[in-house]
Amino acid sequence: MARYTGPSTKIARKFGEAIFGEDKAFEKRNYPPGQHGLAKKRGKKSEYAVQLMEKQKAKYTYGILEKQFRNLFEKAAASKGVTGEILLQLCEARLDNVVYRMGIASSRRAARQIVSHRHITVNGELVNIPSYHLKAGDKVAVREKSKSVEAIERSLANSSHVYEWITWNNDTKEGTFVSVPARLQIPENIKEQLIVELYNK
Repeated sequence: MARYTGPSTKIARKFGEAIFGEDKAFEKRNYPPGQHGLAKKRGKKSEYAVQLMEKQKAKYTYGILEKQFRNLFEKAAASKGVTGEILLQLCEARLDNVVYRMGIASSRRAARQIVSHRHITVNGELVNIPSYHLKAGDKVAVREKSKSVEAIERSLANSSHVYEWITWNNDTKEGTFVSVPARLQIPENIKEQLIVELYNK
């Protein structure tokens, strides 16, 4: 199964929120896609449908396929702590997500491409695996040869987000994954407990 590469606005409209980041097209038409998206009255969704929708939203948000997502859930379920919170923390600790959070890329989709194209190092070593799992204290940097890449420079110039669990030095183009974020530090609007309930059925 290939990764979804279609129109992001259509998916955002399906969930009723801009899950891929700032989206001017979504702001103009923030109702479900389709001929009757604005007028059609939706019937009450079943409990299963609501849970499935939440899982799909999380998968699209982080750009993770079903098998990978299931593996992350099983890892979270086997860990000590709140399963849903750990699941989101595992998603946040992916290299592509941290590259996006640091402002090196304007979206997670762009971050995956930047990592895959060998523009990023972790602790001084080149890493081109978007799903690479970072640990607290890991140093993430733009490769020396890639510091002048226009897409990276443009994204960093427009970046304004600050996260307590990440540091970034714009002069050296290097940052640190300081710690795994607490649930309150993760801004995504995902009801992770619904995902846990879905997988535990």
